[in-house]
Amino acid sequence: MFDAIAPRYDLVNRVMTFGLDRSWRRAAVEALGQPAGSTVVDVACGTGDFCRELSSAGYSAVGVDFSWGMLTSARTEAPLVQADALQLPFVNGSAAGVTCGFALRNVTDIAALLGQLARILERGGRLALLEVARPEGTLLRTGHSLYFNRIVPLLGGAISDKAAYRYLPESAAYLPEPAALKRLLEEAGFGRVRRRLFARGAAQLLTATRK
Repeated sequence: MFDAIAPRYDLVNRVMTFGLDRSWRRAAVEALGQPAGSTVVDVACGTGDFCRELSSAGYSAVGVDFSWGMLTSARTEAPLVQADALQLPFVNGSAAGVTCGFALRNVTDIAALLGQLARILERGGRLALLEVARPEGTLLRTGHSLYFNRIVPLLGGAISDKAAYRYLPESAAYLPEPAALKRLLEEAGFGRVRRRLFARGAAQLLTATRK
């Protein structure tokens, strides 16, 4: 599915988020707070949006994705690796930072993924996760649900692949609630877990430090 939507993936993202996804990635990169030149692994890198932001911020970025189609459509100078996020091909403690954008709900075992991210991070290394969220409050949540579950599939279908953009909103059902996700991060070996909301709660940034 991701191979099929790769050629127009960036375009659909910009349209769906009104271009706000770029500012969310910049905020995630800024939240890492690691020294210039540090190695940062972007897991589920897709077409390289995060890698480009990381490189612009002075980090040594490495992208990893399971989809060969995404990697061949990537627009980044960072080295790219095709690999399963649940079996990352990096030695323990080899990264100062890890980023991951909108991918938690696409793995079969979120706890195992977080364990892998903790494993490749050095002590004191930083994690920044971007994900969808649901706004608080009945009115906002209703409007968000209408847009995310009805309008997004129509936009995605018109620009790219209809079936894929039906799946992507539906996959949010696999994302744990904030308290459960915080607990999973702590159990994986992270501390100082923080959550920041964007777009009135439509997206979230989770940051944490490897203990």
